[in-house]
Amino acid sequence: MAERSPPPPPVNMTSVNWGAAIAAGIVAGIIATGVQVTLWWAFLENAVPWYLNRDARLTAAMLMGREVLPPPSTFDWNVMAIATLIHFVLSIAYGLILASLISRLGVKVSLAAGLFYGLGIYVVNMYGMTLVFPWFSAVRDWITAVTHAVFGLSLAGIYKALSRHHASQKF
Repeated sequence: MAERSPPPPPVNMTSVNWGAAIAAGIVAGIIATGVQVTLWWAFLENAVPWYLNRDARLTAAMLMGREVLPPPSTFDWNVMAIATLIHFVLSIAYGLILASLISRLGVKVSLAAGLFYGLGIYVVNMYGMTLVFPWFSAVRDWITAVTHAVFGLSLAGIYKALSRHHASQKF
């Protein structure tokens, strides 16, 4: 009778570098926004700032209500502040979740996991969240999907880099 190998140990929450996860979420959120704005500029005519203002209103409506939804898709400081807050809270939360999933994995596997994680976030946000916030169906497009993939990939890479740097500083 063949011996069974023991099941893998559960994730040791002390192996997660929470500070690196938070920082990675913030930086990946900035990178993803930069990529999205760049793709809008490159592929859509007269897209910036219209799409940025539209997406800020779509996001801010989660807390501020439907009254902030476009049209018009114009700049509003309150809308942008609330949208930015929501964006970074979610980016940090997603960073904490991914860190707990990849903290014990190698870099290559973590990057692959991050890419699929980002695409998973896209599916959850654009198809699941639309059950509660139906206005997000307006942003189901390839640019948003690529942006989420970039977010997940950069989130994983930044987390691994920051975790490795932190680990090397301990010695």
